[in-house]
Amino acid sequence: MSTLIEEKTGTVTLKVKRLPHCKALPKYATAGSAGLDLTNALAEAVILQPGERCRIPIGIIVEIPVGYEGQVRPRSGLADKAGISLTNCVGTIDSDYRGEVQVLVINHGDKPYTFEPGERIAQLLITPVPRVEIVEVDELADSAERGAGGFGSTGRLT
Repeated sequence: MSTLIEEKTGTVTLKVKRLPHCKALPKYATAGSAGLDLTNALAEAVILQPGERCRIPIGIIVEIPVGYEGQVRPRSGLADKAGISLTNCVGTIDSDYRGEVQVLVINHGDKPYTFEPGERIAQLLITPVPRVEIVEVDELADSAERGAGGFGSTGRLT
């Protein structure tokens, strides 16, 4: 039934519990935004030195529908202007996780960066995740075009 609703409306319901220190609920910046902006729930500013990393609370708990995951992604503006990214590139929030959403950040820049309370620090995408059935086999179909070619095997970077 929920798949039918999703196909008709293009929406998925994300239940969010606001914790006392939450500054803002996730929201889209524009009508065309793919991700919901996540705002930090810091009580005071946090300075992150070059090369340092830390965990920043968002102040929410989410209930992601079964069959979906939450992908926490860096904000391109922070990456471009200050070298701020996520330590794990893209964080995954599983549908059965019920703890506070937190963002693991790292300063790849050459200057300290100050996170101000209530600043947008990451994006959250809710994406479908199919269940995979593992089938062990003795042989796999040939992939004539690529085969076992790995890193850099599809061409030279220019």
